[in-house]
Amino acid sequence: MTTAPLRVAVVGAGGIARGIHLPALAGMPGEVEIVAVVDVEGDRARDVAAEFAAPLAYTDVDAMLSATRPDLVVVATPPGAHKDATVAALRAGAWVWCEKPPTLSLADYDEIAAEEGANGPYASYVFQHRFGSAARRLRRHVEEGTLGAVRVAQCHTLWHRDDAYFEVPWRAKWATEGGGPTMGHGIHQMDLALSILGDWTEVTAMMGTLARRTETEDVSAAIVRLESGAMCVLTNSLLSPRETSQLRFDFDDATVEVEHLYGYDNSHWRWTPAPHVGDAEPAGWLPDADEASSHAAQLRVLVDAFRRGVRPPASGDDGRRSLEFIAGMYKSAIEGRPVRRDELTRDDPYYGAMHGGDPDAAARAFAKEPARV
Repeated sequence: MTTAPLRVAVVGAGGIARGIHLPALAGMPGEVEIVAVVDVEGDRARDVAAEFAAPLAYTDVDAMLSATRPDLVVVATPPGAHKDATVAALRAGAWVWCEKPPTLSLADYDEIAAEEGANGPYASYVFQHRFGSAARRLRRHVEEGTLGAVRVAQCHTLWHRDDAYFEVPWRAKWATEGGGPTMGHGIHQMDLALSILGDWTEVTAMMGTLARRTETEDVSAAIVRLESGAMCVLTNSLLSPRETSQLRFDFDDATVEVEHLYGYDNSHWRWTPAPHVGDAEPAGWLPDADEASSHAAQLRVLVDAFRRGVRPPASGDDGRRSLEFIAGMYKSAIEGRPVRRDELTRDDPYYGAMHGGDPDAAARAFAKEPARV
């Protein structure tokens, strides 16, 4: 196991890199070393590199990889550039930590996965809400069965984005973001929910473009059946003035809930025993530590996996689950019927694009008054 600092390069020097990824990296001195920043705008790359004491700045990913040979590449570009940067980094022997959504399609995801080695390098994806202490404790309860079976769940991402938000050229366009709030916003809560609930088998979804000028939806809703038999109701919205992120899990012995906005700590969670359990929470339900969900929390897990040479969470099949679920949602909403997970094979139209190869059909399905078949 290597103990030297991981040499990290950051691709993309926009707001999410400057405001979240680079501070998380800078908060791990001795564990990681920022060696380069890459951005298509050279001045921005140089300014951000200087701000975070990175010695090198580039405008080209391949040139950076050839010159610096980093251990880890953080991809913080707009979604349409995720695949090419990730593939290039893997081919150069670097591990990757890529922002959400992982890719624009399942086909792109699998193309990346084909570049991974049996023992690394691996590509993992930013699903930071899995890594707060309360979510980790809840997953342990599920693994150990201490709360009984989960029966019913809710997962809601109710956010607000005005018209100006969508003026950024790549947002809410099929070719550059792959979808709307289902892909770019609700994916975080849905990934957390699925990390607790497990694999899904069937989804029935509706989507609408109700208020914003976008190519994609601004609202989506679905009912999901899980392999366990549990059922989940979910909503993703960018039209909700009181913003909130809510998840609820009803087990045989307890209801476990969290309400937050862009991140939680233990105080955001509520644990309610079932009547037959009694009024007091049994010892050991709540986590001993209090670690907020954050990029930094996930980064620490990723660095540990690198040092041990093991596949990190939120990679491989574990990173693909949420993207596959979203493909099922789009297919259901566009085709107007329930969709089973086993339909999403490599020859399915929604494997190659979230709109199934027909953006006009998506527009008709998402219209305020969709045509009746």
